[in-house]
Amino acid sequence: MAPSQLPAIFNATSQDIEMLLAAQCHIGSKSLQVHMEPYLWKTRADGINIINIGKTWEKIVLAARIIAAVDNPADIAVISARPYGQRAVLKFAAHTGASAIAGRFTPGNFTNYITRSFKEPRLIIVTDPRTDAQAIREASYVNIPVVALCDTDSPTEYVDVAIPTNNKGRHAIGLIWWMLAREVLRLRGTLATRETEWDMMVDLYFYRDPEAEENKEAADESKVPGADEVGTTAIDQGFVPNADWEVQGGSGAGAFAGASTSAAANTSWENAEGGDWAATGGTEHNNENVQW
Repeated sequence: MAPSQLPAIFNATSQDIEMLLAAQCHIGSKSLQVHMEPYLWKTRADGINIINIGKTWEKIVLAARIIAAVDNPADIAVISARPYGQRAVLKFAAHTGASAIAGRFTPGNFTNYITRSFKEPRLIIVTDPRTDAQAIREASYVNIPVVALCDTDSPTEYVDVAIPTNNKGRHAIGLIWWMLAREVLRLRGTLATRETEWDMMVDLYFYRDPEAEENKEAADESKVPGADEVGTTAIDQGFVPNADWEVQGGSGAGAFAGASTSAAANTSWENAEGGDWAATGGTEHNNENVQW
């Protein structure tokens, strides 16, 4: 990692660097844009470009200082059309007061004042310059500064501050947004000192697959209850979950089968009061109408 150009108070801790490496924020793609060369550390033998983590941290601090300089937090628009970043921008907006645009960006949001979703932000932050190209293009029309999470192959046209990181991994995207929100709260004074740990877990910024969550809930519901759920008293008394109910005078399925047979014999239609109803008029009617 290159020597930091920041004051000592803004330097990243060893824990911050470990988190960036664990989330694979330094893993780029095989392609390299010319404007992203200053943020490159080296290229591996397999062609993967490795991003300089020190540059990533410096740009996070720079972006946080720009965000903290905006008087009204609602004038900051955080945008993510990619699913991996939608949860992160919503959490970032909730913690910093920014306006989130998660999902498809409606063309004309920044240029057409007739639309219902028209906004005039002072700063926009996007997750992927390629996916959020429409928002960046409209911001350039009305002179709105742009902060973007850029991979080694991301276009940097109309991007004012590029945060070099892996913008394709769900953990990398969530961690960068979490660190950016934490740094903004530090600069605003919400967190007392820089040594104070933020009580918000980084997991809240990670993307979660809805189908996987539903399958997990279904698996939890179908789980056999254990001792904590049914209690030790029930187990001591011989309670067995999902066991067959016992029937007096028999056991198991045989007792149920015997009871069903006797009930059927006692409720036979032929032995019921009224006799055989088909013998009176039903036979004559069938003989008249049915012809072969």
